[in-house]
Amino acid sequence: MDSLIIAAARALAAGDPLGALKRVALRDDAPALALRGLAMAQLGDLPRAKALLKSAARAFGPHEAVARARCVVAEAEIALVSRELSWPVKALDSARATLEERGDRINAAHARYLQVRRLLLIGHVQEAEAWLAEVDPTPLPPASRVAHELVVAGIAVRRLKAKAAREALVRAERAVRDARIPALAAEVESAFAALNAPAARVIAGGEQRVLVLEEVEELLASIALVVDACRLVVRQGSTVVSLATRPVLFALARALGEAWPGDATRTELIARAFGSQFTDDSHRARLRVEVGRLRAALRPFATISATKEGFTLTPRRAREVVVLARPVDGEHAGVLAFLGDGESWSTSALALAMGTSQRTVQRALDELAVGGKVQAFGRGRAQRWMTPPVMGFTTTLLLPAPLPTD
Repeated sequence: MDSLIIAAARALAAGDPLGALKRVALRDDAPALALRGLAMAQLGDLPRAKALLKSAARAFGPHEAVARARCVVAEAEIALVSRELSWPVKALDSARATLEERGDRINAAHARYLQVRRLLLIGHVQEAEAWLAEVDPTPLPPASRVAHELVVAGIAVRRLKAKAAREALVRAERAVRDARIPALAAEVESAFAALNAPAARVIAGGEQRVLVLEEVEELLASIALVVDACRLVVRQGSTVVSLATRPVLFALARALGEAWPGDATRTELIARAFGSQFTDDSHRARLRVEVGRLRAALRPFATISATKEGFTLTPRRAREVVVLARPVDGEHAGVLAFLGDGESWSTSALALAMGTSQRTVQRALDELAVGGKVQAFGRGRAQRWMTPPVMGFTTTLLLPAPLPTD
């Protein structure tokens, strides 16, 4: 490998994509194409980066399996950032196995981290933990240790373990000082900001306030009866009743929880559960049936009693009933929560992450777009969705100018 390729690779490892491009921008051999693809990815030109990496993978000879595997890993990272969650995972797994067999433990670990991150995005936390358990970050360089700790923090956040997440980010912060890569430092800083941001709202006694993750963890560990609108369950301590597949029952449980210690009127319950703005005998009869079903589901820790105006929820052992809701509520809050990461998502990726149909996601996006809450760019299969950018400064002035050769 010649000196220019080595120098370009070192520049990329140090987070200097422009420095790397200066050395290989005019070359079309396989190693240069791969390095140019990585540099363009770091600069944010993902379509160009993807094309260059594909060209590099084709240009490497039949005996350069490690180089081709590295290109596949880089393509997988671009797909993850682009939220192309249907990208062929088997190709990444095969590339990771090749790298492990040939002794490239750094890139093999990076491939594993990409697999874990994808699993976290689609909600497979237990599987992500199993993949991560097979990696020992100790012998890895600082940049890889940062990636490891960020994944550890991501799993801890989804497990609602705020202390473990914060400890992982502190370790990542120490490792990023050794790595000296600005982009990684920014990612760690962003993770800290997300950990300190409002994670949920608690509604109790007619009042509400926002909670950070540590406070959510404390609430769920308490003896309070929690109607969890984030996960569509009702819980008290370790006892959990899932109503995720019974939306009418959960709507009733949330209405009763928000009304506690008072009662929720029949008119309000019918409106929340059935979406009807008027009440007749058929609605009242249906309400009695659904309340009976909810009473049976919540029997382990609460009773539901009829009152003159409606129904009231009474916990058996807990001293209070609270409702835990997302920071921003609404009909399509789940879609907005995924788009809140600042990345552009396809409808297929959102459907996969949310466990619903692509058509359902498309209808939600269309309604949000009418209200100006999301915006689309691209057409057909290349269409992506994201939340509107923050206005007030010209972001294009902050972007590097494209090189004439690219």
